[in-house]
Amino acid sequence: MTGRNGLVSSIRRLISTEERLRRTHSTSPFEQLRHQMSDVLGDQGILKEVIQPGDGPPVPENASVIAHYSGFLEYSDQPFETTTNLKYPRMMKLGKDVTLAGLELGLMTMRKGEFSRFLLQPKYAYGEMGCPPLVPAAAVILYEIHILDFLDSGQVDDFIAMSPEEQNTVPLSILLEVVNTVRSFGNRCFNQSRHFNAKDRYKQGTMLLGNRKTQSDEEKEKIKKALLPLYLNLSLTELRLERPRKALKYSNKALEIETANTKALFRSGQAYLELHEYDSAQHCLISAQAKKPFDTDINNLLRKVAMCYKESLDKQREMYSKMFRT
Repeated sequence: MTGRNGLVSSIRRLISTEERLRRTHSTSPFEQLRHQMSDVLGDQGILKEVIQPGDGPPVPENASVIAHYSGFLEYSDQPFETTTNLKYPRMMKLGKDVTLAGLELGLMTMRKGEFSRFLLQPKYAYGEMGCPPLVPAAAVILYEIHILDFLDSGQVDDFIAMSPEEQNTVPLSILLEVVNTVRSFGNRCFNQSRHFNAKDRYKQGTMLLGNRKTQSDEEKEKIKKALLPLYLNLSLTELRLERPRKALKYSNKALEIETANTKALFRSGQAYLELHEYDSAQHCLISAQAKKPFDTDINNLLRKVAMCYKESLDKQREMYSKMFRT
């Protein structure tokens, strides 16, 4: 990431060695960076330069953030810590996983997709003691941060901390926001192939919705609408975990809400195929095909079911033939 975003090249243009800097009596590289940065708090303790603006609202307090970051010491073109070698940087909970005050305060000024640099004075970084052997005492630190995504998990934490009675007094719109965030956590886990974690998040969403004591038909419909994608996600996740019976359970729950849902019919077809129940698999997939006749996935799976069905019948004929010969 340092090469891609030009940090190494920019620092190298500013300096070659500390000795050269002393000889030319010029200002230090961090001093030169300070002139193009804005003061976040007004005390010069956290300076910021936006390299690539982001979109949407800033990161809220207590959010869970997914970001790539690298920390640099002055006169060094190699980071003392970085996440850029990770395919999936871990999700960091503000107030818990982010230990540097300057880093957390800086993150809360950023938006999704933003790439920025922060210059942190010691009191907002590693203090007067530093962090030997990587960070010397009273070191000023440069952080380069790219926000990939964030979730407002503070709202989820507050909601889950309530008793079931208190949760039922919260407006339905808040519950739906909380469930949507929980589902987003599940999607993030699923995309990283952490299927058990994804399953737990999706089930948490269904439980929160199931605990709601609805008063009107309108509320019931909204809850059903929120349950549908959770059941579809659970069905797919159980297929990834090679548990077709459970996958079928959740696809059937989705079909109870929307009888002609093509994703639910497709998931059912996949589950029945894994269970070698070819008649049922064909029935679900033909129903899905009627809704989407040109869908490649549906048509390919139908062909696969037909081939497996034929192979199964051929084996049965061969078995019966041997039995009669005997």
